[in-house]
Amino acid sequence: MSPRQANPRLRDDLVEAAARLLAEEGPQALTTRRLASAVGSSTTAVYTHFGGMDDLVRAMVHEGFALLDRRMSAVSPSGDPVTDVAALGLAYHGNALEHRHLYGVMFGGAGLGGFSLTDEDRQYGRYTLEPVVRAVTAAMAAGRFREGDARLVAHQMWIALHGAVTLELGGFLVPPYDAGRCFAAQVHGLLVGAGDTPSEARRSLERLGVPLETG
Repeated sequence: MSPRQANPRLRDDLVEAAARLLAEEGPQALTTRRLASAVGSSTTAVYTHFGGMDDLVRAMVHEGFALLDRRMSAVSPSGDPVTDVAALGLAYHGNALEHRHLYGVMFGGAGLGGFSLTDEDRQYGRYTLEPVVRAVTAAMAAGRFREGDARLVAHQMWIALHGAVTLELGGFLVPPYDAGRCFAAQVHGLLVGAGDTPSEARRSLERLGVPLETG
């Protein structure tokens, strides 16, 4: 018999399975036995790859932000900086929906229970905000947004979209105020709030195919 080959994706599988267990069953489900069973490995694998459960939770945070950064970095400049700001918001939204289990862990949610994030963990993913800061800066330079603190504006947008995404993932947004309608209106409101005109902001969203109701 040939020796059993190691699973090259085992570390990633453990991270994904851990996030799913936390989201669906709570912190009491996050044990080495349950995790090993979920990925078809031994309990030793958890300690081999992470050293312990706290390190595993930290790895989930890092992986979540790495995926977000990859999604945000894929947004290419369009020639319209306000369209770019909106596109980054859509990328943030899309990443959260695709990796909803990790999203909860990234921000200390998902019922972490006894597994707590340090201050360093909470600040780790701040680098993912840089593309938004650059796009906001470009919109200010183009005269579409008011001049001001681009990093503060980026933070305001992050706070607003995080709230919208959290409500959507929690199933709180239902027709007639469903997630699509509310998210489009939220992004439009953020663009106008930053200084763009309603009509220009609408055109920038239309370039991305984002439906926006009139009135």
